[in-house]
Amino acid sequence: MLVGLGAPDDAAVWRLDARRALVVTTDFFTPVVDDPFDFGQIAAANALSDLYAMGAQPFLALNLLMVPPDLPTEAVAAILRGGAEKVKEAGAVLAGGHSVQDREPKYGLVAIGMADPEALLIKGGARPGDVLVLTKPLGTGVTATALKNGRAAEQDITEAVGWMKRLNAVGGRIALENGLHGATDVTGFGLLGHLSEMVEASGCGAELFVESVPFLGGARGYAAAGEVPGGTRDNRKHFGKTIEFDASIDDVDRTLLFDAQTSGGLLLAVPVDRLPGFLTQAVLEDLPHWPLGRFIEGKTIRVRPGSLEDMPAVRPDVR
Repeated sequence: MLVGLGAPDDAAVWRLDARRALVVTTDFFTPVVDDPFDFGQIAAANALSDLYAMGAQPFLALNLLMVPPDLPTEAVAAILRGGAEKVKEAGAVLAGGHSVQDREPKYGLVAIGMADPEALLIKGGARPGDVLVLTKPLGTGVTATALKNGRAAEQDITEAVGWMKRLNAVGGRIALENGLHGATDVTGFGLLGHLSEMVEASGCGAELFVESVPFLGGARGYAAAGEVPGGTRDNRKHFGKTIEFDASIDDVDRTLLFDAQTSGGLLLAVPVDRLPGFLTQAVLEDLPHWPLGRFIEGKTIRVRPGSLEDMPAVRPDVR
């Protein structure tokens, strides 16, 4: 066992031999959107994301399905079809699974991938000086809450669903091809929660520039209107006491930095000497990417105003 309970990460890792390791994860949740097909795709993409965050290529998945007995058969079929199509897009095989009755629908996957044990992406792989790069915008939590409350605009729902259905496959592959070692994916704990995990595992601190952080189009409005999920509030309460915010950072930004994401992007630690190659490849392969800040000495996460232009050490490399 290379990664398990001893050093918690996004998935368990079992070495098969010198060149191969099994990477195993599972995830499932209740619907975050109304359309059952979209829900199936989002839930599958979210489960597969843990494999990409570890540097693994998915090859096998099993369904985990919980549904009430009165849910229409057409809706159940659409959920499963959405999940199956996303697994196929990932280049993996879906081989059955398990279903039970439950009062509220839930769906997800057991997902299994293969990785090189010497080239894993782990939460503890960041080093001071590495640049923080995010591959999806934030705000799915507040948008989904607004949808649940009947207050979300159609274009905002479409935008959020599009991002949540997007696989992190390209980001994971580019990270490996550029020799990265530190990564996680941004899901239920929000950006600052998952960054806190990376900082603790890596034994360093981080500096985050709030104006570099991408948000979905309607996210700020929903956060300002109080459309905030319970998970986001819990994240802020739990992780907030360890974060140093500049006094100029407003309450909306603080909320969104803790927003509980569904099927969020990869959060990557990119060494400065590999940043030009990473960014060039990201542009060539149409990988959305936002440099947000950097890892620093110490164990504190500082959130400050400004953007990447305030980081002289990396500015020449990303023009």
